Amino acid sequence: MLLKAIIVDDEPVARKVLREYIEDIDYLELAGMAENPLKADALMAQKRIDVLFLDINMPKLTGIEFLRAGGGPHRPLVIITTAYAEYALDGFELDVVDYLVKPISFERFLKACGKVRARYSDGPAGRGADGLAGRPGHMEAGRDQSADHFFVKCGDSLEKIVYRELLYVEAMMNYIVLHTTGRKHIAYLTLKGILTQLPASHFVQVHKSFVVNREMVSSIRGNMLQLGAATVPVSQHYYEAAMREILRDRIIKRN
Repeated sequence: MLLKAIIVDDEPVARKVLREYIEDIDYLELAGMAENPLKADALMAQKRIDVLFLDINMPKLTGIEFLRAGGGPHRPLVIITTAYAEYALDGFELDVVDYLVKPISFERFLKACGKVRARYSDGPAGRGADGLAGRPGHMEAGRDQSADHFFVKCGDSLEKIVYRELLYVEAMMNYIVLHTTGRKHIAYLTLKGILTQLPASHFVQVHKSFVVNREMVSSIRGNMLQLGAATVPVSQHYYEAAMREILRDRIIKRN
């Protein structure tokens, strides 16, 4: 499979190095180069692009800002190419395939391209449910179902969240609070966004502001769920579906 690539970098020397690297890889084809993300956006609107080699520090709009803005309506898989190692957490938060720090060796470049090739070889599941990089698909469709944890950016660090320890998720303004058995983690995410990343077999939305781990519900009293020392309300809108998921015909009734 021939993958079409574009380079987005404001430095002519950097573009030249990447162009030569791409020319040496038989499954890559250079479809264009741009000196800023706005010009790259125009290129991607004209043709299908499979992989984007994106610099960070550019005039008008940085690579990170471009990705946060959505990266265009048909965003390809992204490999960051930059001189700034400190933006790595931001890059991986935005689901880039790899993060290369200049000067980039051909060996390291080839390894990153191999990850892109593997993603496409895996088909739609390897790129997320909607076929776009950086757009969260449903856990069962696009994630490793055998995984027992995930990482989320909280402030300046990536925190490991183990599914079985996650009691519930609470929406607060533009943030979410992940309540685990040991502590709370605050992340700049939406409840809708985190819900698409959680396994539906264990997590269910019970309120516009709450998602709970149904395995951690210890008791139900009216419309209130007990999870550890906390209580979480179930709204009328979600009540029937939530109870069906939480109980799953496990009630023992008197004959």
